[in-house]
Amino acid sequence: GRLVPQIVYYVYAYGQLLRQGELKAGEKMNVVVPTGNFGNILAAYYAKNMGIPIETLYCASNENKVLFDFFQTGTYDRKREFILTMDILISSNLERLIYRITGEDAAQTKAFMDALTTKGEYSITPEMKEKLADFVGGFASEEETHATIKEVYDKTGYI
Repeated sequence: GRLVPQIVYYVYAYGQLLRQGELKAGEKMNVVVPTGNFGNILAAYYAKNMGIPIETLYCASNENKVLFDFFQTGTYDRKREFILTMDILISSNLERLIYRITGEDAAQTKAFMDALTTKGEYSITPEMKEKLADFVGGFASEEETHATIKEVYDKTGYI
């Protein structure tokens, strides 16, 4: 899919921050990624694993905060009311991260995905949750999002 080209975004962004003097070589950057299907932030995670100095991966969601809840609790639970937005409740790219934190255990990853299909949820182990320490989830309501867009526009003229 698109993960390989998306990894390049983070390599390029880091290079631009170095070129502009915003960072010194080896200094870490944080990334904030609005996410639904988890692909773009997974690309950032892969870039970090390839050596790009990324400190924290902030996973930004709307009110369908299934990923926020997952990072908080270690339980991925799709059994919830779905608010109609461009977001989704079953994040297919998250399966790739689950595979990674299970120690690349395909059978365990499949068991989690099967549980999501049959029971509507799965919970990772505390050891797996520790491997997600690079990720922080956050979310904003539609009202908060609109207010922030307006505030930034009023201050800067930037949409």
